[in-house]
Amino acid sequence: MNKSVVFAALSLVGLAIALPASADNDPKKVAIKARQGEMSLRVFNAGPLFAMAKGDMPYDAQLAEKLAGNLKALLSLDNSRAWMPGTSTDEYANDTKALPKIWEADSKIGEAGKKYKEAVASLAEVAGKGPDAMKEKANDLGKACKGCHDDYRKKEKN
Repeated sequence: MNKSVVFAALSLVGLAIALPASADNDPKKVAIKARQGEMSLRVFNAGPLFAMAKGDMPYDAQLAEKLAGNLKALLSLDNSRAWMPGTSTDEYANDTKALPKIWEADSKIGEAGKKYKEAVASLAEVAGKGPDAMKEKANDLGKACKGCHDDYRKKEKN
């Protein structure tokens, strides 16, 4: 799939998320919904990659390349507006799981984002080369996701 098709698809998804959200007059709630939409797209694309790497899903080289490419394409979008201060669990406890420490001066969220970006790039390089080639890189991606969620996302109650 070429880049223009990927960007067109991502734009349509963005519109599908943004239009209903724009009915809400609170720009911070719109930002929260946008960031949740991005995270949903990450999960939608990374989930099958993890399953293929674990052997829980048949490996498909073409699909693995597409999914890893989609994750990479998502990183090329500037979604910084979705991360505006004042959109954490402190202000919107029922709408988000983002902890306020994301926006603290000593936050390491930028480092976590860099690790995620590196993990996506590494996985994209090998995704179509077989499950064995992909396994370690998918594991690195999982660690990058988990690291951010462990530190910056409200824990689920059991």
